[in-house]
Amino acid sequence: MSDCIFCKILEGTIPAEKAYEDDLVLAFHDINPQAPFHVLIIPKKHIESVGTLTPEDDGALCRMFEVAGKLARELGIDRDGYRVVSNVGVFGQQSVPHLHLHLIGGRQMKWPPG
Repeated sequence: MSDCIFCKILEGTIPAEKAYEDDLVLAFHDINPQAPFHVLIIPKKHIESVGTLTPEDDGALCRMFEVAGKLARELGIDRDGYRVVSNVGVFGQQSVPHLHLHLIGGRQMKWPPG
């Protein structure tokens, strides 16, 4: 998708501070972090949201969660806890129409989240 900011990051036309990359996913630091650690994890295939996943996306979705756990351990936030969030649609506050997970940690989270 040519107008998708995350696809542009994947293409390399928009820079990002990468935290992890493999054949299925890319993780990079959020430019507007909401906690001391805030990483976005995206599939390399353009998928609009959780609501548009298909069975062929299982591998990428599983890898996204595996990478969330791996990065949490590497960042040292696994012991105290962290949040993994995927926003969907306007009411869910999804600001980029490309499936992504927010890995957020390094401070006490509040509930309800908002």
